[in-house]
Amino acid sequence: MKDFRWGELGKFLVVTLAIVGGFCVYIKPLTHSIKQGLDLQGGSHVVLQAVETADSKVDDDAVKRSVTIIERRVNELGLTEPLIQRQGKDRIIVELPGVKDPEKAIAMLGRTAMLQFLDDKGNVVLTGNDLKDARGQIGQNNQAMVGLEFNDEGGKKFADLTARSIGKQIAIALDGKILTAPMVNEAITGGRAVITGSRTMEEAEHLAILLRSGSLPVKLEIMENRTVGPTLGQDSKEKSIKAFIIGCGAVFVFMLIFYRLSGIVADIALLLYTMMLLLVMRYLNATLTLPGIAGIILSIGMAVDANVLIFERFKEEVKKGKTLRSSMASGFDRALITIMDSNITTLMAAAILFYLGTGPVKGFAVTLALGVLLSMISAVIVTKYMLQFLIFSNITKNPWIFGVGAPKQEEVAKNE
Repeated sequence: MKDFRWGELGKFLVVTLAIVGGFCVYIKPLTHSIKQGLDLQGGSHVVLQAVETADSKVDDDAVKRSVTIIERRVNELGLTEPLIQRQGKDRIIVELPGVKDPEKAIAMLGRTAMLQFLDDKGNVVLTGNDLKDARGQIGQNNQAMVGLEFNDEGGKKFADLTARSIGKQIAIALDGKILTAPMVNEAITGGRAVITGSRTMEEAEHLAILLRSGSLPVKLEIMENRTVGPTLGQDSKEKSIKAFIIGCGAVFVFMLIFYRLSGIVADIALLLYTMMLLLVMRYLNATLTLPGIAGIILSIGMAVDANVLIFERFKEEVKKGKTLRSSMASGFDRALITIMDSNITTLMAAAILFYLGTGPVKGFAVTLALGVLLSMISAVIVTKYMLQFLIFSNITKNPWIFGVGAPKQEEVAKNE
């Protein structure tokens, strides 16, 4: 072959080997490093309803504060990637992926956790608002208890309460239930106290979490408690992976059949696109859900759609009698405006879905938007330069090999 350029072909081979090799090595670790949502690993889905009582009114501020307090409680439990969000005016959705003991976690969510210290006449002297900290600890005889530390104002109140209650009992109540009622022997001025009665250290820790997070401003009732088992989550994961592989495989075969060498270039760029998308999701600490996987598959289709537009423009330029080099350059330039218009409208739709949607819908919107942005890199930049390396190498001048024209027998004969 005349004018064959090994340097350009070498660039193409180096880029191809780097992408394919990187995909084979890193795709599995990347996939496993992304946090999974409730629908993929199982867990609990709880809907809490704010209820008005004689002492508390349900309003926007009360529900907002309830969401904040529940977030504190869930985070204190150390659960992985919980989702807490408001639904409507008076409901709160809590999703707890991968919880080992959902009943204990759920039991803490709706508890008001109103702590009160009462004197011997039943008057409330201190509340949970006077607390600075609460921690589970082991006391004498290995007894589990909760150590309380008051703020400055609370410490003064507690010192005054104990000073005037010597020889009397003071009661410590949680949500109206007496936890303990110790006899006061002397004034306590250190700003600290303990709550006894916990059967285990775990129970003491949970009580401490409730007290640290603060009391709920309104009563919350559990309206729905739906558990997704690990088996069901694993089944969903396997089906989604299977759908992903089938979808990508179909796209790869389609591009190869219809666009031949150009299709191979597009397929290689898609491998890079998939790795970039997963890497960005991991960097953003995003949670992968079933709708998110659907968004990834859809964005892969859109990335291929951009390649199809480019290759069809490429084909039109070849039909006009232009060389492969000029046809490729014109094809990319002419298709770019159409690709931009299409992607901008998709990004607008994704933004609307993210703004108006709830958890799963937002996950779909995020992966779709990320996919569209990254597809511009893979479809326009990576594909362009890899195709340019091939064409500039003069490996063939037959447009049919690139899937953009009919076979030219004389060119085939020359290259043989």
